[in-house]
Amino acid sequence: MATKTAKGGTNDVTEAEFKKREAVWPLVLFYIHVYVLGVTGVYIACTAASWSTIFFTALLTLLGMLGVTVGVHRLWAHRTFTATAPLRLFLMLCQTMAGQGSIYSRVQAHRLHHAKFKQDEDPYYSKLGFLHAQLHGNLLRYSPQQERLLQEIDMSDIESDPIVMFQKRFYVIMYIVLNVLLPMNTPFQYFGQTFGVAMFVGFWLRSLIVLSVGDLVNSAHFVWGTHKDFKPTDSNSIFFITKTFWPQFHYLLPKDYQSGEFGNYGKDTGTTMIRVFAALNMASDLRTIPSVAVRQGMTVAVETKRPIVECVEEQVALAQKRMPEDHFLNREKFM
Repeated sequence: MATKTAKGGTNDVTEAEFKKREAVWPLVLFYIHVYVLGVTGVYIACTAASWSTIFFTALLTLLGMLGVTVGVHRLWAHRTFTATAPLRLFLMLCQTMAGQGSIYSRVQAHRLHHAKFKQDEDPYYSKLGFLHAQLHGNLLRYSPQQERLLQEIDMSDIESDPIVMFQKRFYVIMYIVLNVLLPMNTPFQYFGQTFGVAMFVGFWLRSLIVLSVGDLVNSAHFVWGTHKDFKPTDSNSIFFITKTFWPQFHYLLPKDYQSGEFGNYGKDTGTTMIRVFAALNMASDLRTIPSVAVRQGMTVAVETKRPIVECVEEQVALAQKRMPEDHFLNREKFM
């Protein structure tokens, strides 16, 4: 029986090899430490950490999450708003404290995730289960097939951003300083904590929280998305968990600054921070998708037999031109 092959550089490889992903064992070992020592950090935080250490660690945790959600996801991956150089620098430093890898690598992978959503090529297994998207996909090398697809992702906008490219070049050094030394040295040097407390709380516990929350960007649709076969009458959980179609809407029309990573829309911390940045003239050109434009786009699609997304994007572009620059100050009026 002939074996299917795929062109993989100078040599032909089998289709299975072309799509195969290998575990990154140092990363697997690191994640084991994160979960075991991070949980231990919860106990130490409750029994031995000072309030100064807890508040400082919480601040760095929130900044890291801000760098992932507002920075990598909404600004650089989806271009839902435009940021000034000082804001981009701030978000870059925040993202470095998340310890997830460089902005460049995360944006490239997330754009492939959207391009191949619920397909075999998606690096985060969006067609499988939550644990595959949340954890498993982060512990494997990209397959030769995915490596090829990653090279086809348009990254010209990212490559033209000197702040992102600076971080990419010096990421390892910045990671050590901002994600390892700063969280541990500050409690140890200035708050009178033992090195053990500083390490377990400042590094391991914080890493557990930030990495887990950051990975939800690619797996949240399993938690908060309502799939087409879900019926409220099938489960009484509808009374306890508010489910929406929002995650699916995000994968259909991702360029909306109000895109909540965790099942909500327009009222989360990330969206609020973008509005604050806009009020401070550090963010501009906030892109959003008015519900009226969605309805008009769907009507045009039905009448013209054109793709729905194409028609909706046309109506969104027209609506965006009609909205004032400060539309974010009166969200109800323009949504």
